[in-house]
Amino acid sequence: MAGVTFEHVSKKYPGSEIFSVNDLNIEIRDKEFLVLVGPSGCGKSTALRMIAGLEEITQGILRIGERVVNNVPPKDRDIAMVFQSYALYPHMSVYDNMAFGLRMRKQLPSGIAAGTSREAAIKQRVEEVADQIGLRQFLNRKPRQLSGGQRQRVALGRAIVRNPQVFLMDEPLSNLDAKLRVQTRATISKLHRQLETTMVYVTHDQVEAMTMGDRIAVMRDGILQQLDTPQNLYDHPTNMFVAGFIGSPSMNFFPATLNQEGGNLWIAGKGFQVSVPQQYRQALLSSAGKEIMFGLRPEDVTDYRLDPNAEASSVVNVTVDVVEPMGSEIYLYLVTAEGQEFIARVAPETQVAPGQQMQVTFDMAKMHAFDPTTQSTLL
Repeated sequence: MAGVTFEHVSKKYPGSEIFSVNDLNIEIRDKEFLVLVGPSGCGKSTALRMIAGLEEITQGILRIGERVVNNVPPKDRDIAMVFQSYALYPHMSVYDNMAFGLRMRKQLPSGIAAGTSREAAIKQRVEEVADQIGLRQFLNRKPRQLSGGQRQRVALGRAIVRNPQVFLMDEPLSNLDAKLRVQTRATISKLHRQLETTMVYVTHDQVEAMTMGDRIAVMRDGILQQLDTPQNLYDHPTNMFVAGFIGSPSMNFFPATLNQEGGNLWIAGKGFQVSVPQQYRQALLSSAGKEIMFGLRPEDVTDYRLDPNAEASSVVNVTVDVVEPMGSEIYLYLVTAEGQEFIARVAPETQVAPGQQMQVTFDMAKMHAFDPTTQSTLL
């Protein structure tokens, strides 16, 4: 197995002045599951295709293991790729689709006993993988006889049988319905633990990124914004883009002023004023008297009636605009007296109706603050 290293890698297409990927530096560890996430056009798929050798590198060095692969043909990189489209041969059975790559290669699959015939070795390997991914009973079927989730598993199996150094996955779940996406991402995560192989996974879905990745690389306009574990990305975003992209519903942002009164700091926004906790005062002291962007996640806004011991300095008066019951929780779209809109993610015990006034509590221990000009975190 092997890791993958980007060293100042950039990609610019002929005739374009804009870098699709700009000075990318990532060290993907051996056996790691790394997710590249970001909106459409951010460069994540281009980065993946450069690993595969499907895109030429304009600048920089790309390594798979210790080998520089800038000019190595795709077939010689020992990688396997799973695409958004299943790309199965419709006239072939599931077995033949999975065996195709092995038949095209000269060497036998690894782990096969010496003296085994070529076709017997291929059959053994295909059946092993089919058992892993629950396809044994479908090996004689054609792709048209399978569901979307089963076809995607065939595409995964075709990659797995080759036992490559690196798996590359380009939005493989996009064509599946919501229930199948949940099931299949659990299957992929389980396979990663079993195979102990480096996996690089591209998605625009931050829920997939958070639930699957050992680490996540967040990209925007071809530039890496932050590379970290899912929890650290969520708790300590480096800028407003990462803070808003990771999390669902996304983080609330409030234009505000940071005021100092004696030894206290206050965040004054449209229709609210809340106190900055002691643990953040030193970091924010240099921004006193300036405009900031105050951030708070929806789940850190609670119904004051369910939290009567909350600090009075963190209570905000609001009007309920929209109520979205989700079963295990409720999304409230709220408006302050001065028109500041935001979302709360509250317990189902909260009973309110549109147009009703209520009090909510901000959990200021979970607050975020950003420079409105650079959009970088202040904490």
